[in-house]
Formats: sequence, C-alpha cells, structure tokens
Amino acid sequence: MFQVGLRRCLLSSSLLVSLFGLSLSAVAQQASTDQTSSGQTIPATAPAPTNSTQAGQATDPLKRPISEKQKKENAKALKQELSKTYKKWLDEDVVYIISDEERKAFKQLSNDEERDQFIEAFWQRRDPTPDTEENEFKEEHYRRIEYANEHFAAGIPGWKSDRGRIYIMYGPADEIESHPSGGSYQRPMEEGGGETSTFPFEDWRYRYLEGIGQEVMIEFVDTCMCGDYHMTIDRSEKDALLHTPNGGPTLYESMGMASKAQRFNGGLESLGPGPDSASQASKQFDRLEQFAKLQAPPPVKFKDLEEVVSHKISINLMPFDVRADFVKVTAETVLVPFTIQLKNRDITFVNKDGVQRGVVNIFGRVTTLSGHIAQTFEDTVQADIPAELLAKAAENSQVYWKAIPLRPGRYRVDIVVKDVNGDRVGTWSKGIQVPDFADDRLDASSLIVADLMEPVAAKNVGTGSFVIGATKVRPRVPPADGKPMVFKRGQKLNFWMQVYNLGVDDKTHKPSATVEYNVVNAVTNKNVVHTIESTDTMGNIGDQVTLQKTLSAANLDPGVYRIQIKVNDNVSKQTVDPTATFAVE
Repeated sequence: MFQVGLRRCLLSSSLLVSLFGLSLSAVAQQASTDQTSSGQTIPATAPAPTNSTQAGQATDPLKRPISEKQKKENAKALKQELSKTYKKWLDEDVVYIISDEERKAFKQLSNDEERDQFIEAFWQRRDPTPDTEENEFKEEHYRRIEYANEHFAAGIPGWKSDRGRIYIMYGPADEIESHPSGGSYQRPMEEGGGETSTFPFEDWRYRYLEGIGQEVMIEFVDTCMCGDYHMTIDRSEKDALLHTPNGGPTLYESMGMASKAQRFNGGLESLGPGPDSASQASKQFDRLEQFAKLQAPPPVKFKDLEEVVSHKISINLMPFDVRADFVKVTAETVLVPFTIQLKNRDITFVNKDGVQRGVVNIFGRVTTLSGHIAQTFEDTVQADIPAELLAKAAENSQVYWKAIPLRPGRYRVDIVVKDVNGDRVGTWSKGIQVPDFADDRLDASSLIVADLMEPVAAKNVGTGSFVIGATKVRPRVPPADGKPMVFKRGQKLNFWMQVYNLGVDDKTHKPSATVEYNVVNAVTNKNVVHTIESTDTMGNIGDQVTLQKTLSAANLDPGVYRIQIKVNDNVSKQTVDPTATFAVE
C-alpha cells in the first residue's frame, strides 16, 4: 500500500542507476589493489600499465558525464514510476472510499508535493482521534484490504471481488449464511418455497449501514463454481436448476398452480409466483435502490458540520439541549432516541412573505471507543412563525427527535447544530453507555417525562417522530446547566417507561408485580402523589409491560419534584426504581 517514503526510495534507486558508472569505477579501482593488515600494498598480477594506458584510464568511459538527453530520459522514467505509485493509491488503495469530489481534486494536482499533502489530509479527515498518533480508520482500512486479499481472491485479487469491495467499505457482516458447496436448498416462502439445488452462495446481513438503512441483506453467488462470488439482486440466480425443465419446482409449481415458464416473464427476479409474490414485487424498487447505494460511499449532506465533528472544534455559539433515552428492541439491539431542543430566541428568523422563518441544520455522529463510526444522522429543522407572534414565541422551543439502533456498549456522541440564517454553530459531545438488557434480570427502559403522550393510528405504529411502539412520546429536555426540566402549571406531566423480564408464575403462567408511583417534593422530601397498581389489573400481559401515567401540573404547587416508579416483581423477587426530577412554575 502507499507510503510517502516510497517516493524517496524510488528517487534513490534512480540516482544509483544514473551514477552506475561511478560505482563500477570505484569497484575496479578497489580491485586493482588490496590492503593487507600491515598496511602494505600487494601489486595485482596484471602487468604494470604503460603511460598511454594510464592516460586512457584517466578518461574512463564509465566515468564520462551524462548527456542532457540521458538526464531527461532518466527524469521521465522516474516520473512514470512515481505516477504508478499515486495511481495505485487512487485506483486500488482508496478506490472504494474516496468521493467523486476528492478524486476530481486529486487528479487536478500538479506536483508530487501537493499529492503527498492531499493524501495526508485525506487520512487526517477520516481520523476519528486526530489528537493521537494512530489513525484507527487508516489502520482498519488497510487491515480490511489485507483480509480481502487473503480470503476473497479467485483469479483476481481479493480487493477487486464483490465480497472484497463490500468488506472493505462496510467491514465484517453481522451475520453470514454460507453455502460453500451449494446443493439441496429449501426456498423460504418469499422466494417461492419448494426445494431445489443451488450454486455456492452467501447471504451477508448487516443490522445497519450508514446511508443505506437497517437489516441490509446482500447475496453473493458463485455461478462458475470457481470461488468468484458476485453480488446479485436476483435471488433466483443461485438456483442451479432454474433453466432445467421441471427441475427444482416452487411450491405453486409442485401444486400445479403455476408453470416454470411464468418465472421468465420479465422483472427483477425469476422467482415465479408464490404466496408472497405481491409483497415481494412491491419491494423491487427498494432492492434496486439498495443495490445502487452499495456501489458508492454514502454522501454527506452537511459537510461543514461533519468537519466540526471530525476535527473536534470546541465551540458553543448556538446553544441547545440534548437528552438520550434507551428502549429495548431485541436482546442485542437497543433503540436510542436523541431529543434536541432549541429555543426560538437562539434561532435567527428571516421574513419570508410575512412569515418569520428560522432554519437549523443538525448533524450527529455516534462512534465506538475505538473510533469506528456506528451511526450518523443529519436533518433540517424549519420553524415558521407569523411575524406578529414572533415576540411571544421567543421563549418557546423547537424539538428534533432521532431514534437510532445501537448494540449495548459505550459510545461517544457528537452533535453539531448550525443556525443557517445567523451562521452560528454549536456543539455537544458526551459519552453514553447503552445498557445491556439481559434476559436474566428485571430491567427497565429510561423513565421519560414527556409534555405529550398519545396513542398513534395503527398504520403509524413504530414510525414518525417521537413514536415508540404504539405511542407518541415527546420528552421534555432538561437544560444543559443541570437544572430540572420545567412545566407550567397549566400543562400535563406524562410518565412513560417499559419494564422487561418480569417473572412468570409457573402455575398461572402470568407475571405478578406491583407498580408504585411516587411524586416527592424535593425540598420537604414528602410524598405529594402515591399510587399503587398491580399487573393483575393490567389485562393480558407477558414478561414486558409498558407503563404510562398522566398527572396535571395544576395539582402541584410551584417547586422541584422527583418522580419514582418502583416495580416489585413478586415472582423473581427483584426490584427496579428509576427516578427523574422536574420543576413546576
């Protein structure tokens, strides 16, 4: 792989070639005499040269000056050798990760010094920890190339193969289903069902790929059975009996409900009619879009904000508040909603046809402790306020919400907010610990204190801003100065929390637990609200339950309060009791 020092080595080699005559002359001169340990000179066996011979040696042709023509040829040869080095870096080392803009800029450079500086800046821009000597991104990138060359070569270098390209760009898959010998294969229903025989193939599954989406499935097929797996969007391509009459029938074909000829009626895939044909047809455009996105590095919308994150510039001219919550999705995946709150008074509004408009760009990046990027998000928040109401709305807020899936572990979160009209930028950086909701203990999600909590329509379950499951929950964000979140007396306080891994009674096959809601005055430490509920009255629930409670702030005097939700599991004898603090004005 490319090293800047290689240019110097090549230059030294060229100089040695240019001065080859001098080297041979020195060797010849050394061979003419030999020094003994006593310092005496032993004559060579050849006869002593005559004067004419001595004169000839004085103008040894091996030591003659290099002509201008030869100098130009040597320089041209050196330039071509160096050009190969830079070309290899551009077309092999970084071919999958360099953007079109960067490639175009590199090709416009006029000398090697500029190219060296460009390459150095290229890696620095991607260094997750620029304040250290190591560049983890660069090291990981070349490790992936080495791995691809070792494991995916098949008549071509591993980095050139489709599997090598995907591995270099996105790293190891979260799950790989490998069929290295092909053979008998029971199709899933979404592929038509039935049994057939296949070529060797692999299915790679990524839980999330930045710029592409969640649950990304990539299929590679070795139709030549030579180890050269290529990426395909046609899942029927792995069917070795696809073009064999009456071979490998689908479920409908074996039942006489379809013929094999129907597989070849055009379209993206040749799977044939099946139980899920209609739903699969609707996903063809999604598959095409995913395939296209996998061909190029994901674009960055707000590059100026990404630079702020990448270079760790510490500025806070644009104030904003952030909170992160944690909700269990599966045993290995946690949904992490980030809520970003901006005061209207901190946003620059510009009059647009009688309406005051403020625009804010948001860029966020989540990285692991090793510096690898786990997730990124970017979006625009726009606020339109009638001009006559702008003064009254100054103390109101704009709230942005983004939920991303993460695996349990420790991460660093960097968020940058830019006021477009005012050209101000603010940053927020913090380490978070995504909890491991293990199945062997009672646990709970974050306790969310919300100013809005309402059910959503069935078609919107799990989608849209502030939607968690079947409920829209808009968290109230506490200020960055450590003070509690504030509610007005006319507002409602909503409390939302999920409880996981409730014990199930062996006899009743139901959980048995009590839930206590306690609102305590933080100054007097006295209960102002105390309610107890039982899972027996919550209907038919399993080992997971969602708790929702609403309280009117009008029932509380101005002051600071602490809400505690205590869950006592009577089966497992375990307890969880998360708390949160809020204020009423």
